[in-house]
Amino acid sequence: MAFVVTENCIKCKYTDCVAVCPADAFYEGPNFLAISPTDCIDCGLCVPECSADAIYQEDELPESQKEFTELNAELALVWPRITEVKPAPKDADVWNGIDNKLKLLET
Repeated sequence: MAFVVTENCIKCKYTDCVAVCPADAFYEGPNFLAISPTDCIDCGLCVPECSADAIYQEDELPESQKEFTELNAELALVWPRITEVKPAPKDADVWNGIDNKLKLLET
């Protein structure tokens, strides 16, 4: 089982999770991070580092977030790997906790 980045990461894109990932399993898009299910070693170190509470183990995903399993896998194949912390977008805190952001995902 891999971990999955879910909807609340959209437009927040805090990268603290990236710094603790021993498998370098994160991939960066314009306004979202994805975890490669192939690279993820299921260690869970990223979960407490996520300021947006947007990372779940695949088998513990809320029903409303299930589509993010496939989305993470697809995006990790096309986005570049990220291994270092970057500043969050200036308005990340404003977007943290906002529902229904999937339509705002930039690929």
